[in-house]
Amino acid sequence: MSRVITIRPGMVLLWTLAGVLSGCQGGRATGQRSTVTTGGAASRGIVVIQDKNCGSCHTIPGIRTAHGVVGPPLASFARRTYIAGELPNTPDNLMRWVMAPQTVEQKTAMPNLGLSEREARDVAAYLYTLR
Repeated sequence: MSRVITIRPGMVLLWTLAGVLSGCQGGRATGQRSTVTTGGAASRGIVVIQDKNCGSCHTIPGIRTAHGVVGPPLASFARRTYIAGELPNTPDNLMRWVMAPQTVEQKTAMPNLGLSEREARDVAAYLYTLR
C-alpha cells in the first residue's frame, strides 16, 4: 500500500529553515570566519600603514589618523572579491599590489611606497583583519 504525502508551502519553509539552522552550507557562507595566512603580523602592519602615511589617501578602520578620501575606504577589506577592481583578493595579489601597484594598473594613482616583502606581508595581515 502506497501512501501519498501532501507537501504544504509552510512545510517547505520549515524544511528550508531547518537546513539553514543545522549548518547546511549549500555553497554559501556559514558565518564562520576564515583566517588568511600572509606570513605577516597585523600589529606590525599597523606600524607600516602609519609610517607610510596610507591614511592620507585611505580611510582605514583601526588607524586613528587614516581618514583620506583619495583612495577607496578599506573597511571590510577581507570580504572583498577583488583588489583594485582587477586582481582576485588573495594574499599574493595583495602583496603584489601594495609593493608595486603600477605592475597591475599602469596609470593607478596608488604610489609605489617602496615596501619590502615583509612590510607588504604585515600590511596584508592587517588588511585581512578588516571584516
